[in-house]
Amino acid sequence: MPSLNFRLLNVFTCGEDRLSGNPLCVFEDARALDTDTMQALALQFNLSETTFVLPSTQASARVRIFTPSYEMPFAGHPTLGTAFVCGALGLCGDDAKLEMAAGIIGVKARGPRWTLQANPATSRPCEARAVQLAEMLGISEDDIRPNPLWVKAGKEQLIIPLRSEKAVRAAKPNAAKFAAVRSEDGHSMAYVFAQLAPGRLLGRFFFPQGNAILEDPATGSATANLGGWLLANEPGTRHSFEIDQGEYVGRPSKLFLEVEPDGRIFVAGD
Repeated sequence: MPSLNFRLLNVFTCGEDRLSGNPLCVFEDARALDTDTMQALALQFNLSETTFVLPSTQASARVRIFTPSYEMPFAGHPTLGTAFVCGALGLCGDDAKLEMAAGIIGVKARGPRWTLQANPATSRPCEARAVQLAEMLGISEDDIRPNPLWVKAGKEQLIIPLRSEKAVRAAKPNAAKFAAVRSEDGHSMAYVFAQLAPGRLLGRFFFPQGNAILEDPATGSATANLGGWLLANEPGTRHSFEIDQGEYVGRPSKLFLEVEPDGRIFVAGD
């Protein structure tokens, strides 16, 4: 095994709390690694994602993103965190472009806050009925708001609007029922949200690992997909939200979502 430099950092942090947000491991130079070794290292670190920086002829850097189980075409906190590391390595300035399997993703920094522009979002109806989604989440059918959608602004995920903050907090996913609702690439993952106050939302994101359902501290890809859900339900409307996530896993996080009437989606965090 060659000697490799890596960095551990936290993305979507809360103010001055350096140990908030979602942890990420970034390997600074992955040219010596093949795919199997990248996957094995991601399993070794066992974070929600580990990224690997490679040279690119099209962008500031090429980035590969791995969960402990599989490679992802796009994910939010790995994009922002890797852009931050690329800046520290001198590969980019405050404006970066990262080449990923999902395409070229633009990222901008303004002080400690980094903002990505997601790919244009597509959406499709969710085949599961409200009662099935309620059983999957361990809540009442009445807690499900209309029009859950599969949304893809890089990685397809199920976006489920709930009627109240109480319903979001009450969610206790059932792993067996979760497995029956799958994305286009066969993954069972869902983002639930409700309004806390004007301009503020509470979100939670659930995903499988082995036979269990885990909760993510902060999910930039799902936040981008929430932007796609808003566009599908209220086309031509501008939205701006501060989103709380992660309190149930002891990693409070702040995410920022901007949706423009022309369909552009921006996700930001510190």
